[in-house]
Amino acid sequence: MPRNFQRFERIVRASGLLLPPSPFAGEPTLHAFDQRNIHPGLPPKVRTLFDDGHYAEATFEAFKYLDKRVQKHAGLAESGFKLMMTAFDKNKPLLKLTPLKSVSEQDEQEGFRFVFAGGVMAIRNPRGHEHSVADDPDVCLDHLGFVSLLLRRLQQSGY
Repeated sequence: MPRNFQRFERIVRASGLLLPPSPFAGEPTLHAFDQRNIHPGLPPKVRTLFDDGHYAEATFEAFKYLDKRVQKHAGLAESGFKLMMTAFDKNKPLLKLTPLKSVSEQDEQEGFRFVFAGGVMAIRNPRGHEHSVADDPDVCLDHLGFVSLLLRRLQQSGY
């Protein structure tokens, strides 16, 4: 994409003019975060970065927020993969997502352990360690939807 077009697109996105049109005439359009049900508890910085066209950075900030939430509730100073694997361990969980009484509940706990840890490794880490990760708006919204799912799962369990 030509550089001038990228600058123009960033300006237009920041102005909010690229929101999809409302299906109902005369009704205001919804922000992409509202359309995709992005968790409202994410820091405002995430939305600002998204609106300014900094999609990889918005994803990274959302995952940092998730990491801090898990750290706080688990009472650990660790971060990333190690934090998630320790916090959600089904044998000695610091954060219980299920009562862990049945095999299904234990499987769910273990599954989410790997989902949390995998998200950090596969999505957050490349954006924190590499300087040239560029996401488009849809990929960013997918990532933010994923973080929203994990945040809601924590909330459902009382965290």
